[in-house]
Amino acid sequence: MEDIEFAAFLVSRVCHDLVGPLGAVVNGLEVMEDERDAAMRADALKIVSSSALQALARLQFLRIAFGAAGSAGAELDVGEVGRLVAGLLEGGKVQLQWQAQHVNWPKNWAKLLMNATLLGADCLPRGGALNVEVSADPAMPSFKIVATSPHARLLEEVANAVRGEASEDHLDARGIQPYLTHKLARDLNAGLTLTAREGVVEIAAG
Repeated sequence: MEDIEFAAFLVSRVCHDLVGPLGAVVNGLEVMEDERDAAMRADALKIVSSSALQALARLQFLRIAFGAAGSAGAELDVGEVGRLVAGLLEGGKVQLQWQAQHVNWPKNWAKLLMNATLLGADCLPRGGALNVEVSADPAMPSFKIVATSPHARLLEEVANAVRGEASEDHLDARGIQPYLTHKLARDLNAGLTLTAREGVVEIAAG
């Protein structure tokens, strides 16, 4: 896949993730402008506030997970990564358990952790528990992510993309994030693995 096409798919994914909450902000503002009932205006204000916070949380997460995240050689605090992940999932049906100390990881390892956690959350379409265990040794990064729910599932196309087995001709904005995860893991030689059994999906590296 050419770099420009890869970048275009990533931009499409970012826009897809932001358009929902930003659209809700606009709709809420329109209600506040036209509505005279105090209760309705108060409800609209709550929608505007929660949607704006959701958009900000997504933007903060995606800026690092998909973006440059600092200069070459930069490091990221795994505790801060956990805060960004928690913000992304706040208000949803996925319950996060983040087990990590405040240690600094090379930025691409942190990006891999963020993208793998996002994959884990996506395996819980109806909600569930997402447990993330992170190594305390910054010299030997590793993690294990366990997504648990009666409805947990790992889509075949996602698994193929993460393993590098998907045809690039069939990748789109929806499948580009698993492919990015594959590229990060491959460049880091991280030994990323995915396993799925009834009610459980595990993602591990390191």
